[in-house]
Amino acid sequence: MVLYTSPFPNSFLSVLHSFSWGLIFPCYWLADRLVGSFVPTTYEKRQRADDPCYFHALCIIITTPIYLALLVASLPFALIGFLLWSPLQSARRPYIYSRLKDKNHANGATLLTEWKAAGSGKSFCFGSANVCLLPDSLARFNNVFNTQARAKEIGRRIRNGASRPQIKIYIDSPTNTSISAASFSSLVSPQAGDNRTVSAGIKRTTSMEYKGDNCGSNNGEENREDKGGSGEPHEGEENTCIVRINGEENGHMSDTEADTVNGQARASGPAEPSLEGDAEVSKTPNHKQKEGDSGSLDSCSASRESLVKVRVGDGTVDQSTVNNKLLYKASIMKKTSVRKKKHTDETFDHEISAFFPANLDFLCLQEVFDKRAAEKLKEQLHHYFEYIVYDVGVYSCHGCCSFKFVNSGLLFASRYPVMDAAYHCYPNGRGMDSLASKGALFLKVQVGSTPQDQRIVGYISCTHLQAIAGDTTVRCEQLDMLQDWLSEFRKSTSSSSTANPEELVAFDVLCGDLNFDNCSSEDKLEQQHSLFTHYKDPCRVGPGEDKPWAIGTLLDPEGLYDEEVCTPDNLQKVLESEEGRKGYLVYPTSKNHGSSQKGRKASLKGNGRRIDYMLYTEEGLYLEWKVEVEEFSFITQLAGLTDHLPVAMRLMVSTGEDDP
Repeated sequence: MVLYTSPFPNSFLSVLHSFSWGLIFPCYWLADRLVGSFVPTTYEKRQRADDPCYFHALCIIITTPIYLALLVASLPFALIGFLLWSPLQSARRPYIYSRLKDKNHANGATLLTEWKAAGSGKSFCFGSANVCLLPDSLARFNNVFNTQARAKEIGRRIRNGASRPQIKIYIDSPTNTSISAASFSSLVSPQAGDNRTVSAGIKRTTSMEYKGDNCGSNNGEENREDKGGSGEPHEGEENTCIVRINGEENGHMSDTEADTVNGQARASGPAEPSLEGDAEVSKTPNHKQKEGDSGSLDSCSASRESLVKVRVGDGTVDQSTVNNKLLYKASIMKKTSVRKKKHTDETFDHEISAFFPANLDFLCLQEVFDKRAAEKLKEQLHHYFEYIVYDVGVYSCHGCCSFKFVNSGLLFASRYPVMDAAYHCYPNGRGMDSLASKGALFLKVQVGSTPQDQRIVGYISCTHLQAIAGDTTVRCEQLDMLQDWLSEFRKSTSSSSTANPEELVAFDVLCGDLNFDNCSSEDKLEQQHSLFTHYKDPCRVGPGEDKPWAIGTLLDPEGLYDEEVCTPDNLQKVLESEEGRKGYLVYPTSKNHGSSQKGRKASLKGNGRRIDYMLYTEEGLYLEWKVEVEEFSFITQLAGLTDHLPVAMRLMVSTGEDDP
């Protein structure tokens, strides 16, 4: 299958489309600004409440007649542009495939050579987020604004969070004969050719702040021990710094002593420079950086994940130096991990994280509707992801029953090469959703090869369902179509036969904003859909019941700019408590409670509306391999930038063979 690198088959149509959109854009921009000026966010309302001179009201009185006059003047040009633009959409391709042209930063081909399916397995990390990048006037109805600046900041935070290598501390203690693999994230300046092994030197510690019992999730430590045998990393952990600590029983510091060291660590030396030298901090209040905001990796302080500045040295480093500087933190993590294990029957780690997972391999985004915002987001993501599929969908009346003003809003980014891609539009959208070409994006990626030169591939699907409450029938119909399209895409892109397999399928993942939760009584039909008999939801026990640690992913828009949740660290702390979740997450609606969630103390079912899903299946995979969830995360790094919580899942593909 040919991947489309441009929206039109020839340059003439591309030029004609650019010309027609150039005629439409002034009218579109003026209308967006005009409507947006009358839809203030809660942040702007608070700012204006402190304005005794009513300066903003005066600005609206002056600018509104100007906008209206310019809008009327631009309408004839917009009409001409629309008459040219609309017929061109019949020739438009359903997506644009972008590959990083700078070969100095391209590493997709290198990743393919890393896994030959000869070891015990390889892990792959998937992320999904609804980023609410609508035209600014529409985004304001979700209490977010400044779409262009938010797009740039969202991309910067994602790639900064994902580019952190992961430090794993293996603690050998005489009081515990097992190996405890306490993983925590670090701020590292990525350098080409780094060999992040035991010979790592600690450059400095920006923060060693101990934040109580919620110091990381370690529920899967014994599970990792069983998988890893001697505690060595799996074959796929290419960006992991391994530090071994031989703990002595009398070597553990008390919490009081640790706090003393924390103060010394925070006071030592100036702050490190940004992970990305070209990164800019936007000045919009949605992502204003404050002390303790670890969502952007340039901040001087760190989150509860114990951010440690590490730089790999070329020479040999005295291991005792590493041990001395990390011993007390490892001790703290051992003590707190025991208290964190509330669900001992769970086979994988789960946490609320202030960062996107290190070594994120695949990213699926929803509601990237604004074209200019999509370009800014793509530019930022290309610093980390080599392959991106964006501007997905159809426009005008092409391909769907009703007129489509905006695309599907789907965007896919990958570190691995994309082999095939397909898009389908849901034809049954209703209300406002019918104006967008909501649908499903299906992708096939190559993630490795066997010693016999058989391709190892994976399937990823991203979708966004009908959003209007009460449209249960519409969503169920869309889930039916989704299953049919999934099967059709697998068959049309498979180049293997059972007798002579040319490809080995490692995983099949489905993610996106499904716009229903697993606890609401109004969503029973969706909860019982046959999709969940084929795909597994790591957060779900069964229809109507989530696992105790699963939380909602839909934030209460009214509280987005509250001091308690406006930074990734603060939002993380709030969501770790039941009362915090009741105050800032949207819960299933009921007749007894109003729509406002703020300050609610009543007993509510579940932990909020979890409408963003990450599913996987074991059907259709290579029979000799096994897929297991290694980690699941709810992410707060986009605090203040969107009204959804991103989710991430790490899958371990076990080949069943011994380590080489």
